[in-house]
Amino acid sequence: MKALNTVAIGAPKSLSREMEFITVTVARQLLGLPIGRVHDVFVVSEMTKVPLAQAEIAGLLNLRGRVVTAVSLRSRLGLEDDGRAERRMAVGLENQGEAYGLLVDDVGEVLKLDADEMQPNPVHMDRRWVNLSQGVHQLQGELMIILDVDAVLAFGAERDPVQ
Repeated sequence: MKALNTVAIGAPKSLSREMEFITVTVARQLLGLPIGRVHDVFVVSEMTKVPLAQAEIAGLLNLRGRVVTAVSLRSRLGLEDDGRAERRMAVGLENQGEAYGLLVDDVGEVLKLDADEMQPNPVHMDRRWVNLSQGVHQLQGELMIILDVDAVLAFGAERDPVQ
């Protein structure tokens, strides 16, 4: 009697866990935000300063009748303000029922990346950046840092990097 080779029809060869990220740029550094956390991308027109607020809080915005806390991603990453006020972009996020707008230099495209290809943060990366990052993706000669939205919006809270 002849043995039959059995092949499972329709079975996937390997399960790829793709994740989508919206890309933003701050100080010429490419950053990725998980698309599931992003609600809006908008141009900031008017912002109201908040007296005695933390340095990371750039002000308050009115987005379609909703008060949004504007967070300077430059300040959050320990970078100097570039003084560009003419056309600021913001990425709208929600965290614990509050609306936030992360101020960025530029908004790029949406990328689908394999979650298994994410690498740990480089050992020489600034500790402030490590505390706000989930890891990195190497993209054709450019490093994209994946931001941890919860950590970015956890003002004053320090977390230990998982490495």
